[in-house]
Amino acid sequence: MLDAANYTPRLKTLYADTIRAALKEEFSYTNDMQIPGLEKIVLNIGAGAESVRDSKKAKSAQEDLTKISGQQAVITKAKKSIAGFRVREGMPLGAKVTLRGERMYDFLDRLITIAMPRIRDFRGVKPSFDGRGNFAMGLKEHIVFPEIDFDKVDEVWGMDIIICTNAKTDAEAKALLKGFNMPFNS
Repeated sequence: MLDAANYTPRLKTLYADTIRAALKEEFSYTNDMQIPGLEKIVLNIGAGAESVRDSKKAKSAQEDLTKISGQQAVITKAKKSIAGFRVREGMPLGAKVTLRGERMYDFLDRLITIAMPRIRDFRGVKPSFDGRGNFAMGLKEHIVFPEIDFDKVDEVWGMDIIICTNAKTDAEAKALLKGFNMPFNS
């Protein structure tokens, strides 16, 4: 049985033991506080047009996201009404969750080692950075995660994954994620 008090995620140990030293050498940092690290991972499922017709869709997206992340997801609501999309202010449109600490490292480990290899015709992820060291990617199907029982899924959702780092540049963030074995395609 796993002892929760002494549990440390595999990627957190890898970061502390290997990745920090490699980044310090590669970018020749003079201070250990300059070495970039992960701050948070934000997961988002937008139920979109389906949730306009059926309000239970956002609840379903929330339940699936809670299973995937291991943390309670919150339902996102429309900030303002848009008549063309038949959206009213306050209408549930999807779900999101922010992971930090040990859950963040556990999720990243499952994403890289379990979920990504299960993606059909997977050839790596496109390096998509925002200029400040944050990485964003999307999944077409949330069913690649082992927590989701394919037989009980009523709707296959797309999913946004944003990995926020405290790196100053995209090159530093890419080196950090490569240390975690993120499969970039270029």
